[in-house]
Amino acid sequence: MKKKWVVSAKKADFKGIGEKYGIDQVVARIIRNRDVIEEKDIERYLNGTRADFYSPYLLKDMKKTVEILSEKIKERKSIRVIGDYDIDGICSTYILYEGLKKCGAQADIEIPDRIKDGYGVNEALVQAAFEDGIDTMITCDNGIAAATELKVAKDLGMTVIVTDHHEVPYTEENGERQYLLPQVDAIVNHKQQDCPYPFKELCGAAVAYKVITAMYEQFGIDSEELNELLAFAAFATVGDVMELQGENRILVKEGLKELHRTFNTGMLSLIKVCGLEKEQIAAYHIGFVLGPCLNASGRLDTAKKALKLLTTRDFAEAACIANELKMLNESRKEMTDEGVAKAIEQVEHTSLGEDRVLVIYLPDCHESIAGIIAGRIREKYYKPVFILTKSKEGVKGSGRSIEGYSMYEEMTKVKTLFTKFGGHPMAAGLSLPEENVEIFRREINEHCTLNEEALTEKIVIDVPMPLSYITETLIEQLNILEPFGKGNEKPVFADKNIAIVSACKIGKQKNMMRLNLLNEQGGTMEAMLFRNCEDFELFLQEKFGEAEVEKIYRGESNNIRIAITYYPSINEFRGNRKMQVTILGWQ
Repeated sequence: MKKKWVVSAKKADFKGIGEKYGIDQVVARIIRNRDVIEEKDIERYLNGTRADFYSPYLLKDMKKTVEILSEKIKERKSIRVIGDYDIDGICSTYILYEGLKKCGAQADIEIPDRIKDGYGVNEALVQAAFEDGIDTMITCDNGIAAATELKVAKDLGMTVIVTDHHEVPYTEENGERQYLLPQVDAIVNHKQQDCPYPFKELCGAAVAYKVITAMYEQFGIDSEELNELLAFAAFATVGDVMELQGENRILVKEGLKELHRTFNTGMLSLIKVCGLEKEQIAAYHIGFVLGPCLNASGRLDTAKKALKLLTTRDFAEAACIANELKMLNESRKEMTDEGVAKAIEQVEHTSLGEDRVLVIYLPDCHESIAGIIAGRIREKYYKPVFILTKSKEGVKGSGRSIEGYSMYEEMTKVKTLFTKFGGHPMAAGLSLPEENVEIFRREINEHCTLNEEALTEKIVIDVPMPLSYITETLIEQLNILEPFGKGNEKPVFADKNIAIVSACKIGKQKNMMRLNLLNEQGGTMEAMLFRNCEDFELFLQEKFGEAEVEKIYRGESNNIRIAITYYPSINEFRGNRKMQVTILGWQ
């Protein structure tokens, strides 16, 4: 797959910004590259706190929601929280449940089964709630696209509140959109057209956190009680891959502090079983270690197990569940690798590979891992990807997109093919009859307007920076840019004409590499390559020949000269500190 290196060339007075805020010009340049321009925004980016959170009452229907829930709590009415089976759904359910209980609510929980129920609230869950004598249903991380199902609840006489963050469904005629909101008692979702909330990228758990913030204020509960819930709103924000900009970035930054001092029994057990220390948890660990364990419960078992982990106060029970979730995640990894291999086989050896939008049907694949496989295939080919799997009621699928291709909007153009669909610009879910699979593949590609440039992944270099410019002080300053994630990606640096003085393969499987580098200014630096070592070695062999590559392994003088993208860090081992870079890419 071709990749194009592009240097970010956004202008600003980097020297002035550096002097004003006491930061290196390199750090000032990176902040500008994140489109943080105004002084108030730079201040908020560098020093934002919870005081910068927007009022929950800016969310449409928040006042109405608080009034309804307050009345139901006073009247001792039964309230059921209906969540979803992914990280965001689990965390938002936990936040609403714990928060409402703290306010004195008679509350319980229901989370759909991924296989039996599918995504979000359905008529069976509504009917079950009615039969259980539930007075009020409140959804979280779902509900905005469930107008039909929630009408059943209203017809049965239940009070219904929707809290969600997904796009509002719509129909379009003559270029005009008609939004299809469920007819319920209150809707808290910043994606509504007439919602004045200034930040539109909250996840479901952050919306739930806003609801409980307003409820605690209503009931006179100390705001300190929100700290533990903030940790889970942050956990979900990272786990659901939301934009780490504006309020989200502050929310995650502050939430990580709370996670470092969490007293949640289940989370402590999960952190321990994953071999981590709670004080060291970063956004990376949520996205790639802890979060996938919570997700695995909803994928291969039931998300109620993950919810039980978060709500239990019994350390023995928590340890048992945490171990189960870790094992489930290991199974999920193996199944994912098998699915990815089968998907690659189709792309490489059928006409699928010629499509601009990849629609890959893996009938035997477990439907719960379709989204993960789609993400891996998108990463490999840099194309929008739909992975479809066979289910009891036809075909289900998950999609993952690339920049410039709104998956939800493109699916709307062929919506008559689906029995159900929904999602974001970058991700989506769908159901359709099996006979529509090939039609979907054909039509979604016919509507696609992506050209070759749009299908070439761009690697944006924040700063072309010689290795010799790196200092420990600069590396320490880069830490103020964290937390890293979507929308606030880890900075990318680049240097050219790099000589490889020596190299060796390391790790049990010899799948990592340690190198000593020399740049044209005479600066030396140790480097690590943690991924794609085989690809790197193959690149060197094709470009410079096997004989030259053998020389780097022997530490001999050679003719290899490359350009690299990298990120600098400080490696501490047994009290020794030394600077090194992680190689991200090469040319």
